[in-house]
Amino acid sequence: MKVISSDKIRDAVSDLCIQANLVLRKDVLCALRLAHLKETNKRAKDILNAIIKNSLIARREKLAICQDTGLPCVFLELGQKVKIVGDLRAAINKGVESGYKEGFLRNSIVKDPLMRGKAGYQPVVIHTDIVKGNKLKLTVLPKGFGCENKSQLKMFNPTASIDEIKKFILEVVKSAGPDACPPYIVGIGIGGTADYAMFLAKKALLNRINRQTNRLEKELLLEINKLNIGPMGLGGKTTCLAVNMETYPTHIAGLPVAVNISCHALRSATNEI
Repeated sequence: MKVISSDKIRDAVSDLCIQANLVLRKDVLCALRLAHLKETNKRAKDILNAIIKNSLIARREKLAICQDTGLPCVFLELGQKVKIVGDLRAAINKGVESGYKEGFLRNSIVKDPLMRGKAGYQPVVIHTDIVKGNKLKLTVLPKGFGCENKSQLKMFNPTASIDEIKKFILEVVKSAGPDACPPYIVGIGIGGTADYAMFLAKKALLNRINRQTNRLEKELLLEINKLNIGPMGLGGKTTCLAVNMETYPTHIAGLPVAVNISCHALRSATNEI
């Protein structure tokens, strides 16, 4: 049994919040550079260059990559042989608040979604998965709402064809248009229940975007890039950097399909304790 104190978790989450918001993921930066090389539209090429420069300046000057530092989603992979001493949820929320204050990151969370009120740093969204082993893996995904607002779910009949599913996903991206700061990374969740499909779509954004992809991901990436939305919606062949998909078994009577779009500033950071 491995014992981990809540203070250690708080400090780890704090560091991850700063890292995620200031340092663009290597796979995303590589994809942007590759897109810049391949782009033939001059305006699109200039915008991609500006996006790349922005990420480099943010890292060097210790500034947020984007002014919208998001609603932090914290993913836990908690080993069965780990014992947490203290309040885990409180430690995560305190860690986020500490990291956001230290990093001079925007407080964007209203506690009452209807009455709104003054914005703060918590509570955040926490997803916990119990796994084998004696490790605790922490991942922080600051999700900006320019792109989060474009999320969609459709409950298909189990007889739906792949073409129908592709059409829905393409329509989601098309309806997002320039509003969610393309080029996009598109997370897709298929299966489970309605809520779990939405979770899978967001979790898919944590996957490396230059990994080996399946046929459907490749086909969707090609089709999305034919939409000519382009970087920041001003045209070009780089509308999407990657399509990441997660699936799960589902009920015989249903076929949930969820789409969660990320802007070009797909930010996450991971640490294992």
